[in-house]
Amino acid sequence: MELTHPLNRTEFGSSDHIGNLMSEEQAMDLLRDWVKNEKLLFHMQQVGHLLKKYAESKGLPSQEVHLWHLSGLLHDADWDQWPDEHCKKIIAELEARNQDPRLIKAIASHGPRYFGVDPDSELDKMLYAFDELSGFVHAYSLMRPHGYDGMEIKGVKKRLKDKSFAAQVSRDDISDASQRAAVPVEDLIQFVIDHQLRE
Repeated sequence: MELTHPLNRTEFGSSDHIGNLMSEEQAMDLLRDWVKNEKLLFHMQQVGHLLKKYAESKGLPSQEVHLWHLSGLLHDADWDQWPDEHCKKIIAELEARNQDPRLIKAIASHGPRYFGVDPDSELDKMLYAFDELSGFVHAYSLMRPHGYDGMEIKGVKKRLKDKSFAAQVSRDDISDASQRAAVPVEDLIQFVIDHQLRE
């Protein structure tokens, strides 16, 4: 496995900062400053929204829901301007802001074969699971005459088998994330169809 952006560390943030979370408004201010690509910004909003809805579906308290939401919102914050420092830059920024280590760890582990950090918590695993799949389902919606309306799992799975469609999306990552989260790919797809932010 080739690590393209290895973080070469396993500890992130400080346990002293558990519960320290910026507001959604502060997160969006950071994103507006760092991210000029509107499609990338929308992707992060989509993943953040999926994580928020998933946390709500698990009955997590509001502070935890906010943690999940922020993890999705910020996971690719440095990709637009600093692709060679992907993950390192946003991690350094969040550590400098004394943010909750669970937020930082989730972001650090959202691409284990790129960063070399395994997703451990349920949050880590679900960010990894929704990241690629969210983008894939969105790409599929754009080619359908009615977008998400009437979209079915079988249609998404058919496109997943077509390696030429949305070729930049790693099918291996989707499969690996599903296994690590112990959630069937079909269930993940249905959740994305039901809860994805639409343009």
